[in-house]
Amino acid sequence: MGKGLSHPQTEIKKKNNRRGKMFIKDVESCIKFQAEDGTQICELLHSERDGINLPYSISLASLNPGSKSISHRLKSSSEVYYILEGEGVVHIDGEQAQIKPGQAIIIPPGSWQHLCNTGRCYLKFLCIVYPFWRKEDEEGKSIS
Repeated sequence: MGKGLSHPQTEIKKKNNRRGKMFIKDVESCIKFQAEDGTQICELLHSERDGINLPYSISLASLNPGSKSISHRLKSSSEVYYILEGEGVVHIDGEQAQIKPGQAIIIPPGSWQHLCNTGRCYLKFLCIVYPFWRKEDEEGKSIS
């Protein structure tokens, strides 16, 4: 279906602190946008956009209370979600499980997945994608 995250077409303003090999990026300087799957994304580290050599990308994501993300998959990249706050249910290829802070969820390449926030606060999680996230790798569909 070709739907994926829509990355804003804005110029990145570098507010990063680079000292030799050290790279520090403040969450306040991250690009923030609403993804097509319904989650709010704060892109923390991305090789192509940050001018760094990383084989993966990391984003801070959140989902509103009572919301569901749209089912999507990354065709060739794997994902790890690390739950920071909130509670919900993760759906991966027809299986589902309750999720809570302190848990890591592995989503294999090609797996259809979505989240449901079943709590009263935001569901916040780190999303690590390997190899780094690319729009052309993602496709989405509506949740029935």
